Amino acid sequence: MNDLDRHVEGAARAHQVLLARLEELGDEEGGRPSLLPDWPSLLPDWTVGHVLSHLASNADSHTRMIEAACRGEVAEQYVGGRDGRAREIAERAGLSAVELVSLVRRSIWRLEGAWATCTAEGWQGTGNTVAGPAPIHDLPFRRWRETVVHHADLGLGYTWHDWPAEYVRFELPRVTMLWSSRRPMGLTELPAAAMQVPDAQRVAWLLGRAEIDGLAAAEVFG
Repeated sequence: MNDLDRHVEGAARAHQVLLARLEELGDEEGGRPSLLPDWPSLLPDWTVGHVLSHLASNADSHTRMIEAACRGEVAEQYVGGRDGRAREIAERAGLSAVELVSLVRRSIWRLEGAWATCTAEGWQGTGNTVAGPAPIHDLPFRRWRETVVHHADLGLGYTWHDWPAEYVRFELPRVTMLWSSRRPMGLTELPAAAMQVPDAQRVAWLLGRAEIDGLAAAEVFG
C-alpha cells in the first residue's frame, strides 16, 4: 500500500469515528464554545457548530479541487477565498444538531466519492488552497489532519490521546519540518523538553492542542 492509499484509508476511518461520535449530538452542544485555539486566521469564539460547519466546508473544498483536477483544471479551494470560507462557516454554524451532522455526513460522502473516482491524471494535478498551491495527491492526508484535529476541538470526549498512531507517524515529520522552517538559522532543533514527551503529545503541542511543561506555545499555525 502506498502513502496515498494509507492517507485515504486513514482519513476514511477518521470520518467514521467522527460520525459515530456525532450520533448523539444535541442542539445545546452545537452552540457551546469549542476548544479551538483563538488564532487570527480563524473566526473568534468558534462554537462546536462553527467547527462542524468548517469540517463540512473543508470536505466540499477538497471535492471541488479534486473534481477540477480530473478535468485538467485548477480550482480555488473556497469560492470567494478566505472571506467566502469564513462567511459560509458563519452562516451554517447556528443550524440544529441534526442539520449540522447531516451537513458533515453528506460532505464526507461527496469527498470519499471524489477519492474513489479520481483519475491518475487528477491525482497528479494541483489545487489552489488558501495557503497556496498544493498537489492533489496530498489532499487526503490534509483531510485526515483536519478530521482528527478538529474532532478533538469539539470537546466531545475525543482528544489528542485518541489520535491514531499511524496519523501521528505521518504527521510528526511534517509539522516538525514546518516548525523548523520558521525558526532562526541554527535554532531548528526541537527543544529537549519536546523530545522527552510521547510522539502524540509532541504533535499536539506543535499543532497548538497540548502543552509541554517549560515550553511556550509552538505557534506553528498561529
